Amino acid sequence: MRKTRKQRRKERVRENRIDWLKSFLSAGAAAFIVIQFVIPTAVYGRSMEPGFTHQDYLLIHKQAYAGDREPSRGDVIVFQSRLRDENRGGLKKLIKRVVGVPGDVITVTGGKVYINGEELKERYVKDGVTNGDVGPVVVPEENYFCMGDNRLHSTDSRFLEVGFVEKDKIVGKVVFRVFPFHKFGMIGSTQ
Repeated sequence: MRKTRKQRRKERVRENRIDWLKSFLSAGAAAFIVIQFVIPTAVYGRSMEPGFTHQDYLLIHKQAYAGDREPSRGDVIVFQSRLRDENRGGLKKLIKRVVGVPGDVITVTGGKVYINGEELKERYVKDGVTNGDVGPVVVPEENYFCMGDNRLHSTDSRFLEVGFVEKDKIVGKVVFRVFPFHKFGMIGSTQ
């Protein structure tokens, strides 16, 4: 039996509604996944040069250290600091590299970083120099020693205002650079 024009139109409207509902549910599911696992952020300042520059737009994996997963030496992380953000109010979030993990003995002297008595080879450090003297200090359990890659222009774990970074203050691991487009892509531990 042939369908009337009115019946065909009702079927098309019903199909369009179903397609719209599928699109809406798919977008909602994608948004939920992004909100649960990814946070966008931008780099402010020079402390992570040369690997990360002012206004790089990055994605942070929020669940990277969930449960018993721990940051590794070389990971680039974002964490909630104790420093006041004068421009935005509240506390500053900092982007730094994990240099020492729980139990490590950190010493900074003569422009070099030593982990457990051995010089740390860091090809990502701008100017190849770490200023200041630290330690030796032992990184406490559930804490990390973090520094910027531009050591001459970074407020980090070498300074009391930042100190050791507690695991529960870590927002997540930097995993992807969105902008600038010529640097678009995944972030490794050596960048």
